[in-house]
Amino acid sequence: MDEYFGSYAVVVVLFAIGVVIFAGALFANRMLRPNRPTPDKLTTYECGVDPVGDGWAQSQVRYYVFTYLYVVFAVDAVFLFPWSTIFDAPGFGMTTLVEMFVFLGFIALGILYAWRKRVLAWT
Repeated sequence: MDEYFGSYAVVVVLFAIGVVIFAGALFANRMLRPNRPTPDKLTTYECGVDPVGDGWAQSQVRYYVFTYLYVVFAVDAVFLFPWSTIFDAPGFGMTTLVEMFVFLGFIALGILYAWRKRVLAWT
């Protein structure tokens, strides 16, 4: 039983060392950096244009929908690359092919749903 918990002790000690190194680096950065705030340094900066008005602005929902669609395509690409590497492995051919077509079917249903809801139209 001691060997079982001993392996976890190694993980806990390494995690603690990592936390101490990280916190030490942040503390050293705070102590060594210059700190001279001025009103110009404390203003909001964006693209070289002086800020006008307050920081609250409403965005249209369709921009978030485009973000979600991008995530769908990115996840699709993330799963296609590992699939293509093991597709040629012995014993995985037909199984991985069927699984990938099921996965692509779900992706196609999502895109079809977005198209039917007219989400893919920019304006």
